[in-house]
Amino acid sequence: MADLHIENLTKVYNVHSDPVVGVDDVNIELDEGNFLVLVGPSGCGKSTTLRTVAGLESATEGNIRIGGEVVNNQKPKDRDIAMVFQNYALYPHMTARQNMGFGLKMMTDLSKSEVDERVEDVAETMGIRDLLEDKPDELSGGQQQRVALGRAIVREPQVFLLDEPLSNLDAKLRAHMRTEIKELQQKLDITTVYVTHDQTEAMTMGDKIAVLNNGELQQLGSPLECYHQPANRFVAGFIGEPSMNFFDVEYEGGRLVNESLDYPLSDSLQSDIGNADRLVLGIRPEDAVVANAPDDHSVVGSVTVVEPLGSVNYVHTDVEGEEQIIEVDGNQYADEGQRIAIRLPEENIHLFDADTGDALHNPDVTDETIGHSEFEGGFGEATSD
Repeated sequence: MADLHIENLTKVYNVHSDPVVGVDDVNIELDEGNFLVLVGPSGCGKSTTLRTVAGLESATEGNIRIGGEVVNNQKPKDRDIAMVFQNYALYPHMTARQNMGFGLKMMTDLSKSEVDERVEDVAETMGIRDLLEDKPDELSGGQQQRVALGRAIVREPQVFLLDEPLSNLDAKLRAHMRTEIKELQQKLDITTVYVTHDQTEAMTMGDKIAVLNNGELQQLGSPLECYHQPANRFVAGFIGEPSMNFFDVEYEGGRLVNESLDYPLSDSLQSDIGNADRLVLGIRPEDAVVANAPDDHSVVGSVTVVEPLGSVNYVHTDVEGEEQIIEVDGNQYADEGQRIAIRLPEENIHLFDADTGDALHNPDVTDETIGHSEFEGGFGEATSD
């Protein structure tokens, strides 16, 4: 186990003699045992960053430090890392046991019995000990994924790298494997970097998430920091499902104004805006409220679609030609074409500079922890008659 520092990392490709920047001056510090998720849209530079850490790509500028040591010039096999790929990369002619032990056999002086012992220990942890004599085509997708993870874990690396390892699994198995990987990482306490384009995976798995776009690091922080305190409009729109609602507005005389809004701001919020006059108001679907009647902090929209999800419904509305989504209780419904007032409480709104995209104001969020009571479970002691 070791810390990982990515320092001023830049990767430039020459495509038909034209430079293409894949990663642009990225800085990330990851402490020992932490779980970092690199997240962003396709082509944002997350896999390039991971491959550079692994040594599969060379850095144009900057350093990769593992355990304090610069490893830029080291071959992948000498960096003491293990990597899991999107396609599992299992040898089809080998059993699960042989696949898991192959790296140890080729790269260490361990005896066959020592390799087998380590493979069996990891297979027990992964819940696949009874599958060790099966070949990949005899295994399900989830079982193949466990073998691929086991092959990486058995090497006991300092850093564990995973490149979209769950993308080939169905939705239910993905959710299950997310939990398994997180629990396993916490148990092994291995410094881990995980690449995904799925922001749900990023939110549920990472101690930290690094949001990238166009090769640039947009924000590095805890999942809840990136969700509640986005650094800019891109992060606000990318993190969260459904996405944050946005309204382009002008700032005039203490009010936010557009075709659908004439929104007065409190003095304290006005002080956050500074000299900006073109702004973007953002609000998450769960923070907007369906009101009985319009007021100064509301817009009016026409219902276009209602998505029922059981505990909640997502109500899609048309507000002056822009789609805005509101989350309501699962027992609330609306008819297509129905006009509704959508209140945007000032304590819930985000404000961004329209020109730079930088966040000017984010709502204050108070963390609440499930407390302990006399009952050991913390939710209050059950009673019976």
